[in-house]
Amino acid sequence: MAALISLYHFLLLTLFPTLGRAGTDACKVARCGHKGAPIRFPFRLDFHQPEHCGYPGFTLTCNTNHQTVLQLPSSVNLLVKKIDYKLQTIHLQDPNSCLPKQLPNLNLSNSPFAFTGYGDYLGNFSLFNCPPPERSLGDYYSVPCLSVGGYQVYAIASFGSIFADLVSCVKIGGISSVPYDLLRGFDNQQRLYLNWSEPSCEVCEAQGKMCGFKNDTSRVTVATPCVSIPKTTKGASQKLIHVVVLALGAIFLALAGVALYYAYAAHRKQSEDQKRIDKFLEDYTALKPTRYSFADIKKITNQFQNKLGEGSYGTVFKGKLSSEVFVAVKVLNDSTGNGEEFTNEVGTMARIHHVNVVRLVGFCADGTRRALVYEFLSNDSLEKFIFSENQNSNTLGWEKLQDIALGIAKGIEYLHQGCDRRILHFDIKPHNILLDHNFNPKVADFGLAKLCSKEQSMVSMTAARGTMGYIAPEVFSRNFGNVSHKSDVYSFGMMLLEMVGGRKNTDATVQNTSQAYFPEWVYNRLCEGEELGIKTEEEEHGQIAKRLTVVGLWCIQWYPMGRPSMKTVVQMLEGKGDTLSMPPNPFDSMKPARALNNELPIISEAE
Repeated sequence: MAALISLYHFLLLTLFPTLGRAGTDACKVARCGHKGAPIRFPFRLDFHQPEHCGYPGFTLTCNTNHQTVLQLPSSVNLLVKKIDYKLQTIHLQDPNSCLPKQLPNLNLSNSPFAFTGYGDYLGNFSLFNCPPPERSLGDYYSVPCLSVGGYQVYAIASFGSIFADLVSCVKIGGISSVPYDLLRGFDNQQRLYLNWSEPSCEVCEAQGKMCGFKNDTSRVTVATPCVSIPKTTKGASQKLIHVVVLALGAIFLALAGVALYYAYAAHRKQSEDQKRIDKFLEDYTALKPTRYSFADIKKITNQFQNKLGEGSYGTVFKGKLSSEVFVAVKVLNDSTGNGEEFTNEVGTMARIHHVNVVRLVGFCADGTRRALVYEFLSNDSLEKFIFSENQNSNTLGWEKLQDIALGIAKGIEYLHQGCDRRILHFDIKPHNILLDHNFNPKVADFGLAKLCSKEQSMVSMTAARGTMGYIAPEVFSRNFGNVSHKSDVYSFGMMLLEMVGGRKNTDATVQNTSQAYFPEWVYNRLCEGEELGIKTEEEEHGQIAKRLTVVGLWCIQWYPMGRPSMKTVVQMLEGKGDTLSMPPNPFDSMKPARALNNELPIISEAE
């Protein structure tokens, strides 16, 4: 297509030399309204001046308000306020007095214009929509014309730092390759200054004349000869011009027909690429949690009509963002502590993007009313499926149970190693494992989570946290060691044994008292070479049950240093065959507490 346009320009310059002075006379100065900027070469006013009166890419139009308009690539339309032909600059303004709204679409790479008067540095900026800040944000550039509803939009340079207190901000777009100094003028400057270097008419303009197309087309197309700036159209041969223009149009259309197939193929590929980019940007935006008002929450939940469940921290309702997107909204109790669970959940989950971790879609912090908006998972929690009335019946199937165990392990490993800071969950249990429509597991409920550096091994705690039956021994007593990521490994191991046994690890309803504590009972059977006493229909299922049990027993070692990391747990679950060795007996309470490495630094809890 570029070659086609070049050929069109060649024919234009080949046919127009015969016009001579008549062509120049036809190019009288034009305006949009009596106050509009004078329009002459290299510019031309469309529908008023012939095509030879202007240089390609310099066409201007008049809008319905008699204002001069320049259309730049990507359909960016700006008003022309002034044209300085001697300095070869043009002053532009947004029709709606909000230039930043146009800048994300502005691309000068395919236009004859370039930025001028802002310095040489071009930068990239991100636009964030933020609530009113509690302190001055001097490193950010405010964009008032984009700010609505009490919120403030800031432009942040790609190399700039982001304050921690802007966690509630939402990215709404970006601006690429614009002068760094241009962003400083958003508050008090609404004009854009561009210049052009080709055609170069400084010599003619210095003589009070203008340049135009040369008669000798074997040379440069513009710059000389210099002619007087025409005031009228006396003697202009309009008929000849129209004939030539029509002939050129016919030739251009014929060439365009020959290239139609190639143009269509290129457009189709470009369209597919754009769709792929749009999908990426949509997904990227979706990864950032949105802040909702409490009125939004009521609308999303249809006035809290569909209740999914209730716990000590709040009530969960089913909601709908659109006809196809459903969410689960947890409305926190007003009396829930000092908001620590809420800040933990939002601050932690904003960092997390993993297939086996539930996604936080948004949140509400409207006075004392707080809510968390998650993706909706149709199959509820793992607890619903493993604690069935028939303890010998596995409703999920052993292959699926193994896939679920592996998915949970990968999710916890991501929390420990995949983020910029290590995330300790401290409440791993079946109730906090949600299942999607394909029974893929997702770790949920980060109200008790803590952040710590990945370089340090332990975390100090002022009080035990978690759910009885899943809390690691060191969380209760430091005689067993310091609290670390190995505490989550213990909770995972207890849950894994519950998945195998199909019941709580401590079950007072079991008739045989030796089976009341399932982990110890199953460990003794494995040591004695006996079957697990779990109903499996195939030998392969029995091997899965044994593998899950052995991994669980490794994870519940009383001392943290005896437990594997979650990375090792994933490798153990992915292993094939019967290659796992039996762990030491975790229930031998007569052994004295083994001393751990007390030289390791204890880090403070991350707020």
